Amino acid sequence: MKYYLAPMEGITGYIYRNAYHRYFEDFDKYFLPFIAPHTNRSYNARERNDLLPEHNEGMSAVPQILTNHAGDFLRTAGDLQAMGYTEVNLNLGCPSGTVVAKGRGSGFLDEPQKLDEFFERIFEKATVQISVKTRVGKDSPAVFEELLDIFNKYPIKELIVHPRIQKDFYKNTPRMDCFETAVEKSRNPLCYNGDLFTAQDYENFHKAFPTIEYVMLGRGVIANPGLLGEIKSGQKVSNERLREFHDRLYCDYRTLFGDDRNALFKMKEVWSYLAGLFEDSSGYAKKIKKSGNHMQYKTAVDALFQDCRLR
Repeated sequence: MKYYLAPMEGITGYIYRNAYHRYFEDFDKYFLPFIAPHTNRSYNARERNDLLPEHNEGMSAVPQILTNHAGDFLRTAGDLQAMGYTEVNLNLGCPSGTVVAKGRGSGFLDEPQKLDEFFERIFEKATVQISVKTRVGKDSPAVFEELLDIFNKYPIKELIVHPRIQKDFYKNTPRMDCFETAVEKSRNPLCYNGDLFTAQDYENFHKAFPTIEYVMLGRGVIANPGLLGEIKSGQKVSNERLREFHDRLYCDYRTLFGDDRNALFKMKEVWSYLAGLFEDSSGYAKKIKKSGNHMQYKTAVDALFQDCRLR
């Protein structure tokens, strides 16, 4: 089995990836948060930092591109290839309303003919391998078989399927009947993504789909950075290792931003997932969320690690 880290905008940037890579079980691939190319501008600071090879040392990193314009995709893919990347990923899964309104991400799934024309052009011209991360439709999964017919026409390196529609966002349950259809009909290698939060979730999935050799983990890893190790060996994360990871992550954010405000903003976003890993942590998590400076934050975090046991 191969395991991939999902791209999560605002969380899994290079600071997070490097801290994770140092302390926890290594992923076979790390998918980078998307780049949204624009004809008249270069990469912004966040994108440049995420893409720099020296910020991804020791990892198999895959940049993700969010666009519905073939020319922009090909230009960006060429730039990334020149930087040393051998694979790029097309984002057909982002459910954000602002993205979908522009016909990008999962919004592109609502225009199968344009998507087919887009694929025809990029696969004709690109010299880098292309994988695709997709949902099963925008408004309804009824379009998914038509989408699979389009995907099957092209040499997609891997088709990563998150079996929700755009309107689901991350609510409801994954539509596993759609994934079953993909297993039956896809001519491209399949990777599953969606609601694998625990080692038991993974075991249940593996029993249901024993032929699938690739899975992508996202929110489950942010909520429990030891998840992949637990899946592989049954060994749960220790309080000490989690604290080391936290301290490295926080220190690196403080160094990057040069101020506590932005570093705390990033850490609070991580804690919105991570706090659930501890028993009876809600009161401590509230204090972390309300902290306005380094000392308040450190005091709240120290108390949580000291008083709350891991689940």
